[in-house]
Amino acid sequence: MGEKSAQKRQLILERARDVFIEKGFKNVTMKDIVEACEISRGGLYLYFENTNDVFMEVLKLEQEDTDDSLEAVLSEESTVADILTLFLNEQKREILKKDDTLTIATYEFFFVNKFSKKDHIMRKKFELGVKLISEIITAGVATGEFYCENPLVMAMNIMFVLEGLKISAKTIGISEKTVDEQLLYLLDGLLIEEE
Repeated sequence: MGEKSAQKRQLILERARDVFIEKGFKNVTMKDIVEACEISRGGLYLYFENTNDVFMEVLKLEQEDTDDSLEAVLSEESTVADILTLFLNEQKREILKKDDTLTIATYEFFFVNKFSKKDHIMRKKFELGVKLISEIITAGVATGEFYCENPLVMAMNIMFVLEGLKISAKTIGISEKTVDEQLLYLLDGLLIEEE
């Protein structure tokens, strides 16, 4: 793909993301994306076959952006506790976002579409989160910063709490104080108190 084509594709994904944020997933048509991008229908179909294809690519870009932002703030002086706190703060930011979030569209997308376990992006993202947190906890136990008998189970618990908070934020609404309390409770269960 040439540079001009790559730029056009990027523009389509950025504008489509805005449409999905505004309308969710199930109410978006290719026509909506065409209008948002101010391109021809054929121009859009050169890059994507349907809204599923567009949304999958938007999700991949979102994940890359999250990964990049985490890497950018990590330093060699970061303790394991700092790394876990940074991860949880990034999740908190996502949970509390009122606008500019794909959360509702993402849940709609996965309710509407059936994926096998191996092709399920949301499952992969969850499992990757569990793996990352488990590795962080294991490293924290090794450095003496954390106490945890089963890092994998604790990591799964953290991911389930985060998912629950995301859904609650979009359905019943939760305060920053509530999110902080839940995240601190998770951290307190790991941290070894200095005497």
